[in-house]
Amino acid sequence: MEIISKQDLELFRIRILSDIGKMLEANLNHSTDDFGWLRSKAIRKMMNISPATLQNLRVTGKIRFKKVQGSYYYSKDDLQKLFEDEN
Repeated sequence: MEIISKQDLELFRIRILSDIGKMLEANLNHSTDDFGWLRSKAIRKMMNISPATLQNLRVTGKIRFKKVQGSYYYSKDDLQKLFEDEN
């Protein structure tokens, strides 16, 4: 028989919350990609632009966006059109 301490339970709780967070993030990223929306970080990396440049594109209305729980999501279609217009 083993005795479980409060510290053991706390570590278990932290692991569970971490795992749930990872699953939710993976699910959110996958589902938004399927529907044609990308997160800010993915767009900045893909376009090699700063957060301020992305904000400027959003504010000027050059790309559509949605804000969900503090995170911005941008339309893949608008990004493709933006690339086509620049070339």
